[in-house]
Amino acid sequence: MAFARTCSVALVGVEGVVVEVQADLEPGVAAFTLVGLPDKSLTESRDRVRAAVVNSGAAWPQKKLTVGLSPASVPKSGSGFDLAVAAAVLGAAERIDPRVLADIVMIGELGLDGRVRPVRGVLPAVLAAADAGYEQVVVPECAAAEASLVPGISVLGVRSLRQLIAVLADEPVPDEEPDELGRPDPLLAGLRVPGTGAATGMHSVGAAQHDQGHDLADVVGQTSARTAVEVAAAGGHHLFLEGPPGAGKTMLAERLPTILPRLGRQESLEVTAVHSVAGLLPPGKPLIDVAPYCAPHHSATMQALVGGGPGIARPGAVSLSHRGVLFLDETPEFSSQALDALRQPLEAGHVVIARSAGVVRFPAKFLMVLAANPCPCGRFSLRDDLCECPPSAIRRYQARLSGPLLDRVDLRVEVDRVTRTELTACGARGESTATVADRVRAARDRAAERLAGTPWRTNSEVPGRELRSRFHAVSGAMDEAERNLERGVLTARGLDRVLRVAWTVADLVGHDRPDATDVGLALQLRTGVPRGVPMAIGALT
Repeated sequence: MAFARTCSVALVGVEGVVVEVQADLEPGVAAFTLVGLPDKSLTESRDRVRAAVVNSGAAWPQKKLTVGLSPASVPKSGSGFDLAVAAAVLGAAERIDPRVLADIVMIGELGLDGRVRPVRGVLPAVLAAADAGYEQVVVPECAAAEASLVPGISVLGVRSLRQLIAVLADEPVPDEEPDELGRPDPLLAGLRVPGTGAATGMHSVGAAQHDQGHDLADVVGQTSARTAVEVAAAGGHHLFLEGPPGAGKTMLAERLPTILPRLGRQESLEVTAVHSVAGLLPPGKPLIDVAPYCAPHHSATMQALVGGGPGIARPGAVSLSHRGVLFLDETPEFSSQALDALRQPLEAGHVVIARSAGVVRFPAKFLMVLAANPCPCGRFSLRDDLCECPPSAIRRYQARLSGPLLDRVDLRVEVDRVTRTELTACGARGESTATVADRVRAARDRAAERLAGTPWRTNSEVPGRELRSRFHAVSGAMDEAERNLERGVLTARGLDRVLRVAWTVADLVGHDRPDATDVGLALQLRTGVPRGVPMAIGALT
């Protein structure tokens, strides 16, 4: 029987669909036809597969060859089907037993010499195969560690098509010649996308917990801003830092990921899957277990922020910062269209992108940090008279941040200019990252214990109706906040967010329920109006 089938995976966003790769040989003029909605890169696999099979020592069948990708209604893209196509062709030609191929999922690109090159999205592809009930996958050798993160899956990593043929045909497995020492492995090129990485701010390597290069103790002064950063980390609250240039806004944002708890197993798989699809997974680090940090430039387009691009949409900055921090420095310089596109993922925790090639859904549960100057020159202040901007220019500059976007930000803090005394003082430094991180972790544990049995894990995720009906503050603690609602200082959404922040403050200081002091600090962090409450968390304990 000149027919064989095996399986591969088509990725749509970070979700996968198992595709059956069928090969049929018929008498007739030698030809190679590929059907099943392949894109350009997949259509070109005909030449790659033919050359790889011949250079691997196998005979190419001189018959009419038809390869079908089923289901045919699902668009397929990328070069990750090469290995499955080659195996199906060899099975139809009886070089490999077709019965061996039927229940194996194969993912990988083939070089013309038969080497198996890695592709992006191995982890989500293997997750899709496991969900579909498959137990065996074949992946490139350098991506085997990433595929092994999925439990219950038997992973075979191969470096060449010759090795795969030998394993499936139960023959001695040939040894591949190692690359020259000191030279980068050319096979790892498939794991990276040109134009990405640390230089673009789209990376997660620098967010390691307790990173010695980013210690909170390095921040001079800024008691209010440090408290806001700690509260944001403990409750997952969005943060807006406003202040003059050089006051330390970027320093605080860069240190926020270092005080976040390490990611859990499920969270790590979610983050790793997004980075794998985007081509940002660092070689040699198959699992990202620290909070990612993404800081796009203010010239980024809406597609760069929320995702998009030609063809099947790619994840944007909001998805690359999933379970981590999205820092938008010089926020008023971003386009208003790009900023307003953040409203939906801020509320929903995911982003849905509709394109002609299909609709994709990316996770986008991130902690957003906005940083802005008070005016175009950056020196506007109620205490100093250094600003030279006319009032109309200041109003236009501040109006670039829409009210609906700012209403979704829980914490708004003015970062003051650092004085000479603070900068040159030789005394005790502020609390270190390790100290604050321990307090944040304890607060998260208290919140998780309180929210056990619910779909929420942090205070920022609890809906307003649940806050008002199930999680009450101390009697009379919300009176001042409710008066602010009546005066129009707070919106209904703002009142809910004050209560969320108050619960986070209570978790940090060890209170069973928020009292008037906790709510007062939450109001002060929300509105920026002094309430006579100590700003340091340590002063409230």
